[in-house]
Amino acid sequence: MTKAILETLIENDRVRVNRWTFPSGTETGRHRHALAYVVVPMTTGTLVVRDSKGRRDNNLVAGSPYYGDAGVEHNVLNEGAAEISFIEIELK
Repeated sequence: MTKAILETLIENDRVRVNRWTFPSGTETGRHRHALAYVVVPMTTGTLVVRDSKGRRDNNLVAGSPYYGDAGVEHNVLNEGAAEISFIEIELK
């Protein structure tokens, strides 16, 4: 799989705001979140999350945010046909 597209939109001493775009067949690569974060989906769709617990579907709904704690470690993949994107806000 190739890498998803990461674009940093805002970076300051309080937050980092990233846009992640996942064309079909892309992934983040395994990573650990050093900061707590909020994800705001821009599109509705399903991404696959692989972590120490295994594999699960993450069903995103455009405009419906969710929170993640610092320390989360996983890989996020788009195994579907449609492009998916979200905004990730990391709290410093």
